[in-house]
Amino acid sequence: MAKDTAPIITLEEMVLFPGAIIHFDVHKNRKNENRAAVMQAIKTGSSVVVMFNDDSNKPQDIAVLAEIKQFIKPVYSDIRVVVRGISRVKIDAEAYSDDGSYRLAEYEMLESGEQYSDNDNKAYIKNLSEMLVVYMSLDMSINPNIFSRIQTMKSADEAVDYVASRMRLPFETAKELIRASALSVRYEILADHIVDEIRTLKIKNELSQRVQESMEGRQREYYLREQLQMIKNELDEDDIEDADDFMNRCMKLDAPVEVKEHIRKEIKRFNEIVPASPESGISRTYIETLLSLPWNKKGIDNSNITKIEKVLNKNHYGLDKVKERIIESLAVRQMNGNSDSPILCLVGPPGTGKTSIARAVADALGKRYVRICLGGMGDEAEIRGHRRTYVGAMPGRIIAALKNSGVSNPLILLDEIDKVGFNSVRGDAYSALLEVLDPEQNVFFTDHYVEIAVDLSDVLFICTANSTQDIPEPLLDRMEIIWISGYTENEKFHIAKKHLVSKQRKKCGLKSSQLVISDAALKEIISYYTRESGVRNLERNIARICRKAVKKIVAGETESVKITGKNLYDYLGKRPFSINEVEGGDEIGIVTGLAWTSFGGDTLEIEVNIMPGTGKCELTGQMGDVMKESAKTAISYVRSQSSRYEIPGDFFEKNDIHIHIPEGAVPKDGPSAGITMATAIFSAVTEKKVIAGVAMTGEITLRGRVLPIGGIKEKLLAAKRAGVRAVLVPEENRNDICEIEKEITDGLDIRYVGNMEQVLENAIR
Repeated sequence: MAKDTAPIITLEEMVLFPGAIIHFDVHKNRKNENRAAVMQAIKTGSSVVVMFNDDSNKPQDIAVLAEIKQFIKPVYSDIRVVVRGISRVKIDAEAYSDDGSYRLAEYEMLESGEQYSDNDNKAYIKNLSEMLVVYMSLDMSINPNIFSRIQTMKSADEAVDYVASRMRLPFETAKELIRASALSVRYEILADHIVDEIRTLKIKNELSQRVQESMEGRQREYYLREQLQMIKNELDEDDIEDADDFMNRCMKLDAPVEVKEHIRKEIKRFNEIVPASPESGISRTYIETLLSLPWNKKGIDNSNITKIEKVLNKNHYGLDKVKERIIESLAVRQMNGNSDSPILCLVGPPGTGKTSIARAVADALGKRYVRICLGGMGDEAEIRGHRRTYVGAMPGRIIAALKNSGVSNPLILLDEIDKVGFNSVRGDAYSALLEVLDPEQNVFFTDHYVEIAVDLSDVLFICTANSTQDIPEPLLDRMEIIWISGYTENEKFHIAKKHLVSKQRKKCGLKSSQLVISDAALKEIISYYTRESGVRNLERNIARICRKAVKKIVAGETESVKITGKNLYDYLGKRPFSINEVEGGDEIGIVTGLAWTSFGGDTLEIEVNIMPGTGKCELTGQMGDVMKESAKTAISYVRSQSSRYEIPGDFFEKNDIHIHIPEGAVPKDGPSAGITMATAIFSAVTEKKVIAGVAMTGEITLRGRVLPIGGIKEKLLAAKRAGVRAVLVPEENRNDICEIEKEITDGLDIRYVGNMEQVLENAIR
């Protein structure tokens, strides 16, 4: 076959098929081979060889011979060329034109080399038509004329090229079709592409249909999310990126095997939830909570007992026995490997440093410190958390404390444990605390929200309370009680000098040179401006002084302030208390008693009046049931001793007895005022005076025996603050007094009594 030559046109990302008509632009102001080739073909009226740009840099041996059907040459725009493919040609050689402006191709017509009968052509066309019918039913953008056009064609070769030119073929597929000369090969390439498109369109339409059915009335955003979910499910991929992140965090998590397995199940479940549903947010929050808990992550504790003791002594003055007991407990905990150590409960009046000493223990041990205030808590869910079925469910305070601390062995302070609500409609919070504070149970503590057992055995629990009276016995039995009594005046002085003054100066922005409080002023504040077991009011008075000093300095009245006993009145006003408060003359029917309250010790005056009447007994002053019983017991004792002390036999039938305790708005209870009331009744009945400056405490029996009482240290402190000279205490409390610091007992005449006879000998003149 004779070989011809024609100019070469190279197209970018475009393929021309035989029989197809395409158009393209040739830039006017750019000298390139395509422009020169077009101009030459128009000039000579010859055909052109259309090739495609191949990045492989290999010689292209198959191209399409085309004729220029139209040529548009506007004045101010690029040249528009319309060409029609004629047939495939084989390129034998390439050469440049004489002037080197365009390339020439020496080609010959390419025959398929295969002979097909009419039946073969019909079979190819029929199969191609059937595929097009399915394809066009799925993709409405395909021109339906394609199907009717190929029905009129006799040549399968022509039909394949025609369909290929009308479909949106990928560039690589189109190149394969051009390079293939055999009809069977080209048909197979085209058929594979159509089948792949049909499969893709079926999946796409099926997903669209499923999404459409499930999104009735929902917003467009939900539709897009649902469609994305369906696609990812078909491709067997994870739900969203969060699931991958959760799984990676789970793999890195230091936790028991069963915990990680539970988290993996929850992540898998989360992956199957529709992202737009409310349950997705609930599941996400739950997984994040589990991943943020410090399952096996422990902090490094300070095991140097000597260093711990130094830190405690530095931060707290006094409380020697308390600090000694705490150090002993820590030593036991260290010896036992941080397990089965007692749970400490610091019990004492307000302001005695219970909370601050717990923080000091955490600092000394190098532990993370978390405080949980239990005051007023009456909901069991605050301890054990809410179940996930509730709206707004969250973990309990214990799990939240672990999460905030970031370690599994922090120090958790359960503050004000005696003020927990008891048996409320939302459950019993005290009963929930049993599992937390029992070393036998807290190894497997279960929070309702977390639903997995959490080991609390490494947590160091310290509780605080003002009194053990309201704490249930089962809970009290699980704790080691450490009593913190009130401070002596000397201890208060050192606490104020070493800690409180500098603390308040710093809060007010004062330098040590700008405010000086003398020792005499501090002692006067303690003696005449405060009457408490702790140091809170002492600190408030120091703060008042600091504020007034700041005002004077800012106003320019002075550059520095010095507080002495002489000018203390200018800053704090008149003295609210007097040292010799109980001093006075001997009186009939008035006796000073000593009482214990949750705020420390206090003095208690009991008054008795005898009036003509019918033998009635009147009790006033907000007495509790136990105190009322003590009053009746005291009356019975005095009546039983009528003949011994020459009391007329009908005295109690012709007279009424009125027992009153001042400060009637304050509730009072307890048996320790028994001997005080008996002494006051005896004095009023016999009209004998009670020796001034004598205070007493003790429970009485019908036979006049004096029984021991509690809170002896606080009561002695109250007596000393009130200026009492002599104190009558039960004989059986002798050992308790031996353990009290000499600083408290010095200056007090402590007399031990075993019966009412001894009491009256020491109290009645």
